[in-house]
Amino acid sequence: MLGQGETFGVFQLESAGMRRYIRELQPTSIAELAAMVALYRPGPMQHIPTYCRAKHGLEPITYPHPDLAEILDETYGVIVYQDQVLLIARKFAGYTLGEADIMRKAMGKKIPEKMKAERERFIAGAVAKGYSAEDAERIFNLIEPFAGYAFNKAHAVCYATISYQTAYLKANYPAEYMTAVLRLAPSHPAGTAKRVAAALAECQKLGIPVLPPDINQSQATFTVERQPDGGLAIRFGLAMVKNVGEGAVEAILKARDERPGKRFSSFEDFCEAIDWSVVNRRVAESLIKCGALDCLGDRKMLLAVLDQAISAAQARQRANRKGQIDLFSAAGQSPALAIMRPEKEPPDIPHATLLAWEKELLGVYLSSHPLDDYVSIIRRDGLVQMAEIDEESAGETVELIAIVAGVRKLTTRSNRVMAVCQLEDRSGSIELVVFPDLYEESKELLAEDMVLRVTARVDVRNEDVQLIAQQIRLAQAATPVDEPEPTTVHLRLPVTADPDQDIAAMHRLRDLLVEFPGEDLLILHLPTGDGEVLLRPSLRVDWCADLARVLEEALGSGQVWCEAPAGPHGTDQHSALALSA
Repeated sequence: MLGQGETFGVFQLESAGMRRYIRELQPTSIAELAAMVALYRPGPMQHIPTYCRAKHGLEPITYPHPDLAEILDETYGVIVYQDQVLLIARKFAGYTLGEADIMRKAMGKKIPEKMKAERERFIAGAVAKGYSAEDAERIFNLIEPFAGYAFNKAHAVCYATISYQTAYLKANYPAEYMTAVLRLAPSHPAGTAKRVAAALAECQKLGIPVLPPDINQSQATFTVERQPDGGLAIRFGLAMVKNVGEGAVEAILKARDERPGKRFSSFEDFCEAIDWSVVNRRVAESLIKCGALDCLGDRKMLLAVLDQAISAAQARQRANRKGQIDLFSAAGQSPALAIMRPEKEPPDIPHATLLAWEKELLGVYLSSHPLDDYVSIIRRDGLVQMAEIDEESAGETVELIAIVAGVRKLTTRSNRVMAVCQLEDRSGSIELVVFPDLYEESKELLAEDMVLRVTARVDVRNEDVQLIAQQIRLAQAATPVDEPEPTTVHLRLPVTADPDQDIAAMHRLRDLLVEFPGEDLLILHLPTGDGEVLLRPSLRVDWCADLARVLEEALGSGQVWCEAPAGPHGTDQHSALALSA
């Protein structure tokens, strides 16, 4: 993992520049990691290529002077640590270690008078030990710019040990480790949104499923969740949804823990259980729009009855607070809220709208992304991800595929039009500056939601990283534009005499199906006393051999089959609302 530079989230090793050097180094020990940590600083950084090439035998190991070979042997002739600076001063100029440390501090502070005095003393000491003044001057010039930036070896080894430990955890416990990275996103210097986006892009690269927030599964923050196939996934937390505060999350989790089976059985059950003096309409709407209530019904249906359900629940709660009772509660039987139904069937919500809600409320595209069709091209052509571009990339030319999230036109002093575009991919966002000449060539492409292939130079201005466009093209997707007609997948669900057991089985089935998102339709066959009820949930899947296998394992042989697209089927709306996602 380290040799491949897959070090996102690894202590001290995750910057774009460090990843490049780690790939070049191919470390095989903590000692080499310590050297890299120590060298990756403003002064010593120029020596990293020499260190790497010498390690691999691509260039001979050379020493500033043969007498320094013993001190610099472990670092392939490169001065890496403060300790080596002190030892060189003692070996070459007769300093005590205390005197050498005073010299090192003077170098770090760069006080001209002190530096001049130390230079003269170093040369005099070296000459007294039999070295030439020229060699002494050369050695002093070598250690002078380095000393102010170098780590001491103990510090570097401690850092490298933590780097190794975090790399080990990521390599061997990737889901758990990336969950920890996501949980720490609010404290990251890049900000929560950028860090979460970059971490989720890394999860995709590692093949770790990231599940959407779920009112019956999610905790407050990110959690590890065991999948039906035994694998691990990361579940979005409720508190990560925009507009959903900590107080609302606490109230929701408390209400859930008090329900039978510690889960909400329906949307009406959710509305009845929630304390609406803490949770408001905006919270509920945000949870519905981001998909957190998909386990309780179709989003269009839930949004259509939301106000009705909240009003009924609030009226019930006000009556309870006033001590009002009805005929049923007097008998110890408080009925559930009536099942909510809209007056007319609401229109389907366009897929683009669902994605826009997801991006707005979660900060990322989770279920799918406009760039999903370009993943194979990005990998094939070695294009960069935005999370890999930082201030250390300044001056480099990069190529990437990104979606245009916004365009701002500007007029130059010479009355020419240029543009500043906001580009996004799964890992983050960045500004692209398009100067007038290139703007004239590519202005038809510079529109929101366009997917572009951009070649640009990395620039840093006022500590902000941006791209200066050199070439802009329309990105070509790897998959054809015309998609095949979806398959229809039929599932016959077992029905027992225990409704709670059947509901639990439906929830397990839904959790399994959401692991195979796609465009293929589902039809559920629910046996009744005198036939079957056919249900058509809004959830769509990707019909494949793996899905067929796990469905047969869950439902039994002969209970799963597929066919070409079929015509309309009857639907039991109440059951469909309860099962759809």
